[in-house]
Amino acid sequence: MYTQDAFQAQRSQLVELLVSGSLEGFESVLDWLLSWEVLSWEDYEGLSLLGQPVSHLARRLLDTVWNKGAWGCELLTAAVRETQADRQPPELPGCWEPHSPHPARDLQSHRPAIVRRLHGHVEGVLDLTQARGFISRYECDEIRRPIFTSSQRARRLLDLATVKANGLAAFLLQCVQELPVPLALPFEDAACKRYLSKLRTMVSAQSRFLSTYDGTESLCLEEIYTENVLEIRTEAGMAGPLQQSPATLGLEELFSTRGHLNEDADTVLVVGEAGSGKSTLLQQLHLLWASGRAFQEFIFVFPFSCRQLQCLAKPLSVWTLLFEHCCWPDLGQQDVFQVLLDHPERILLTFDGFDEFRFRFTDRDRHCCPTAPTSVQSLLFNLLQGNLLKNARKVLTSRPDAVSASLRKHVRTELNLKGFSEEGIELYLRKRHREPGEAERLICCLRATSALHSLCHLPVFSWMVSKCHRELLLQGGVSPKTTTDMYLLILQHFLLHASPPDSAAHGLGAGLLRGSLLTLLHLGRLALWGLGTCCYVFSPRQLQAAHVDSEEVSLGFLVRAKTVVPGSTAPLEFLHITFQCFFAAFYLALSADTPPSSLRHLFNCHGPGCSPLAGVLSKLRMRDSGCKEGSVAALLQGAEPHNLQITAAFLAGLLSQEHRGLLAECQVFEKALLWRQACTRRCLARSLRKHFRSIPPAVPGEAKSVHAMPSFIWLIRSLYEMQEERLAREAVRRLDVGHLKLTFCSVGPAECAALAFVLRHLRQPVALQLDHNSVGDMGVEQLLPCLGVCKALYLRDNNVSDRGICKLTEHAVRCEQLQKLALFNNKLTDGCAHSMAKLLACKQNFLALRLGNNHITAAGAEVLAQGLRANASLQFLGLWGNKVGDRGAQALAEALGDHRSLRWLSLVGNDIGSVGAQALALMLEKNMALEELCLEENHVQDEGVCCLAKGLEKNSSLKVLK
Repeated sequence: MYTQDAFQAQRSQLVELLVSGSLEGFESVLDWLLSWEVLSWEDYEGLSLLGQPVSHLARRLLDTVWNKGAWGCELLTAAVRETQADRQPPELPGCWEPHSPHPARDLQSHRPAIVRRLHGHVEGVLDLTQARGFISRYECDEIRRPIFTSSQRARRLLDLATVKANGLAAFLLQCVQELPVPLALPFEDAACKRYLSKLRTMVSAQSRFLSTYDGTESLCLEEIYTENVLEIRTEAGMAGPLQQSPATLGLEELFSTRGHLNEDADTVLVVGEAGSGKSTLLQQLHLLWASGRAFQEFIFVFPFSCRQLQCLAKPLSVWTLLFEHCCWPDLGQQDVFQVLLDHPERILLTFDGFDEFRFRFTDRDRHCCPTAPTSVQSLLFNLLQGNLLKNARKVLTSRPDAVSASLRKHVRTELNLKGFSEEGIELYLRKRHREPGEAERLICCLRATSALHSLCHLPVFSWMVSKCHRELLLQGGVSPKTTTDMYLLILQHFLLHASPPDSAAHGLGAGLLRGSLLTLLHLGRLALWGLGTCCYVFSPRQLQAAHVDSEEVSLGFLVRAKTVVPGSTAPLEFLHITFQCFFAAFYLALSADTPPSSLRHLFNCHGPGCSPLAGVLSKLRMRDSGCKEGSVAALLQGAEPHNLQITAAFLAGLLSQEHRGLLAECQVFEKALLWRQACTRRCLARSLRKHFRSIPPAVPGEAKSVHAMPSFIWLIRSLYEMQEERLAREAVRRLDVGHLKLTFCSVGPAECAALAFVLRHLRQPVALQLDHNSVGDMGVEQLLPCLGVCKALYLRDNNVSDRGICKLTEHAVRCEQLQKLALFNNKLTDGCAHSMAKLLACKQNFLALRLGNNHITAAGAEVLAQGLRANASLQFLGLWGNKVGDRGAQALAEALGDHRSLRWLSLVGNDIGSVGAQALALMLEKNMALEELCLEENHVQDEGVCCLAKGLEKNSSLKVLK
């Protein structure tokens, strides 16, 4: 017998089932419960209120049913099963009693079957009931509201029949009896089947291949696709002792039930830096669906590109978006569209590159009619909010900077795409290079050049390395160090590919660059114009206006975009948004039309997080200063901040001392190049001084603490691209800060290299906090040059493994200033224990080691204990959320018995039982320094507690025991 206790124990799972589908599914459950008389009519009215979140209604339903006893709980579970299985309800009786005394009760007792019978015929029945005078025109319009599916309209007609005493219920009984029996689900009829076949074929054709730059080679996506690190976004400030690292997901877990920010939202947001693989991830999703291998819970998948959608100037409706701009049904358009409206929970829409959508998100304008045209931005925003196609799933990709707080309110789950792991880089290169030994040579080359290796955690750089593998292997140890170096290398690769064979031996010399200068300037002007007008796909007319001809297109920097309207001429786009930024920077560096004064607009760009008013005032000032439309200054004024920052970093790299000679040989007026270089230095130095001056002064008697904004990272990256020690030293000369916080700033290995390049010149030691980023082992390696000025290093949630930590501790032993390491929520195992023990034994000024939420067992704890025996300075030791067990606790307790400095010890959640507690009790009898001991989430039990109590009798120092 099903009990109420069992029902209560399953409450969370039942809520999840009731809200995970759609409002249609929840209402189906109500249909079954009404027909079985579990719910009274009053109960039903309280559970079918419009505008209430489904999660609230689901919990209210569970409370209502629980109060009815075990039989009601059992029938609710049965109703959920029926709805989840989508079974055909029991068929209606062969004939109705023509003069039934209780027609409304008959409608209720057969409600699931009647709703299914009315589906597809509800419009005709509504017309008939209105014509016979049973319902008014106003009531009919209310039932026909665009937000309702056919099934929901049928239910609202039945609800009306329950409360009206004018014969409507009896009339509906008669109408339903005369309707044909539905033979199949709506999406199984001929028109839908044909449309599904066409849609799958189209999506498969678009996603199966990745075209290369010259158009002669097509890479099969299945053969080279490599999983990126995909994590559920964590909220800042949720710092419980056992808070785990962000959950890492596979692509097929994209719609996992974990990490929901808003249960009532339908949008999954995937954020990642430029080049992190967001578009390829969506392409793989489309391919898996089209080939029937995953995501089959969706009958229809509609892929869209935001950069192409914004090109649509005419108003459009959901109909035109899905059919005219994605896939057109060859027959039964109205029937297919009605199926989409009736079953939104079986639809998936993907929108790639929201950061390239020129319109900023707003939820002020509501649009709810799927057939009424509106602007493209209004249509997209209302789809994301759920005002249109509510319960249809949406996947949106974007760079983090473009996601506002108002958009996040409408996001169900937010995921971070962090690029390749070190294993992912090697796997990708092995998939791309199957010739014997070639991949191994390339991987060895990367391992020998850590700066280049760190760049490759972004897939776009791994692709570049793969394209330029011959040049890299022939360079004899001189490898690219900065992003600009890498893009100049790929520029060389493309130009040589289009040059005569005898040019290949000369590399990217002045001759090769000078011979292609006019072409590169044409592409640069097009790129800059596109950034300034937020245009990323170019029509033939726009190419002609920029003087880009077919020969220049054939170089391969511009590739064919997927067409917006089937059958139209496909526009062109740059290989990647970073290539567009690179060519814009190239134009700014070498064009005669670029006055040096205009570069200040590039380095004064407002980063994410600045007030909208500041941006508006800045643009007004520029307009008042006489910026001509189409001028360089005006284009820089109109560009998106994140694209300006990438362009500024490229410009700093191109004007660096290392590359100035190359550009000087192509520049007619070398003096102009020198002016631009000097102007860039001044602008960069001024921006840094302005940034540092904005930091409030320290509280008297305390070290100055700074939470740097993402614009700080960009400025540091620009300094690194210039590779000038003097400029880096000057930049931080006046930076007086004791704690530099860079959490949630998208810091990857490349950013770590830039930070180390600049921060190593600090005059005073600093605590560097890099929690919640993508540092990884490669980033740790890049940080080593600045470790000497770090008094503390915090690397929480950074996917760091034993390899990175072993390198870190090997270097840290020689760093006198370093006193604290926080490494919790990473991937550490017993393999790093020997390095940690050596650090503890050798550094007698070391104060804090936090290793919580890793994978350290008893074996690792025993090794750590050896280091603790030789250490006399440690004050804080955190090992919560590991698996040290009784044996590990015993080893640590024995090592800490005579320790004279340790004040805080956390062993929360470590599978410690009474044996380990006894050992810790003996430690308390001897240790007179420890002030706080944390033992929550273990298995100490009564025996262990008694031992601890005895130990405390002889202890005079402990203040807190948890």
